[in-house]
Amino acid sequence: KGIWQACGKRPVTQEQVDTMVDRLEEKWSALGKEVSSKIIGEGVMESLKKIDDVAYIRFASVYRQFKDLESFKKELGKLLK
Repeated sequence: KGIWQACGKRPVTQEQVDTMVDRLEEKWSALGKEVSSKIIGEGVMESLKKIDDVAYIRFASVYRQFKDLESFKKELGKLLK
């Protein structure tokens, strides 16, 4: 649900999201039984960055719980590099 909220009104297709999730699930299943939420969140963010910058920033803003404008600007600066 969080992925789709981040992708809302963006040019992201169902196929792109399905492919992204499939790849992430394969990667995570190779890690063993339990995968931490940190690994999941970071994986989703990195994958969204490759699909759509705005979706990435939206997801990151919720996942990283930006406390202020400076932390948001810092993340945006990483994206722009």
